[in-house]
Amino acid sequence: MTMKPANPLLRMSCMALLVYIGFAILLTVLQDQFIYFPSRASEKRLLHEASSTGLEPWRDADGAIIGWKGAQRGAPAANRMIVFHGNAGYAVHRSYFVKGFESIDAGKTWEVHLFEYPGYGARAGKPGEAVFKDAANAALRNLLGAGRQPVFLLGESIGTGVACHVASEFPNEVAGLVLVTPFTSLPDVAAHHYPFLPVRMLLSERYDNVAALKKYHRPIAFLLAGRDEVIPAKFGRSLYDSYAGAKRLWTQEDATHNDLDYDPRAAWWRDVSDFLLTRGAAAPD
Repeated sequence: MTMKPANPLLRMSCMALLVYIGFAILLTVLQDQFIYFPSRASEKRLLHEASSTGLEPWRDADGAIIGWKGAQRGAPAANRMIVFHGNAGYAVHRSYFVKGFESIDAGKTWEVHLFEYPGYGARAGKPGEAVFKDAANAALRNLLGAGRQPVFLLGESIGTGVACHVASEFPNEVAGLVLVTPFTSLPDVAAHHYPFLPVRMLLSERYDNVAALKKYHRPIAFLLAGRDEVIPAKFGRSLYDSYAGAKRLWTQEDATHNDLDYDPRAAWWRDVSDFLLTRGAAAPD
């Protein structure tokens, strides 16, 4: 009996299906490597790098370094801010947030703390949403126990997911938020980049900022990059529109994801500061 050769189109379709399934499995298994891009360094190197940029260690109750802060000069600042950085590099690389906010009123208004994620810099651990959130909650408790000045949070990129979570867990303790290049949820962003995959079902990391902010009612400043190629500005605008509390939106229309204007002389630092402090003072407990 003579066998009919397989239909070439059917064979190609089967191969394409296998490739599709294989890529979906790869994305699921290795999703952390698609999301997190940590840089590692020894504590000794980080201490030297931090000192050279005017930073000093932020330590927890056990003396472990959990981040960095601007070197204190004179009396403590009136307000404190914790920065949760984006998914690449490590916290010392975000010294521009310290310089920007601490340049206001010669450092009398803001004291900035750069939180470091587990698995980044010299911190032990493996990056992941649950790990980040637990460590961030502990860092806020640490800071709340170290003084009575109001505490604000700033999230950058994926750090907006951490900041929104902490705000939802401590809605009365967090006086306000700054969200830089934020998004609605991680699956929304992933679906934008991989529209041909069922990423909403595959992703275990969620960072659902819309849901988190339903539990929060203090002022939020939004800063978007108009030409953001990583987290398109439409996601930040959607998050802004969904938030029911006091809010204000800044958009740097020509900026991409990694070239926002962080010059400490830029006007938006004081604008954001004034908004937070004015609306934060009026916010209910």
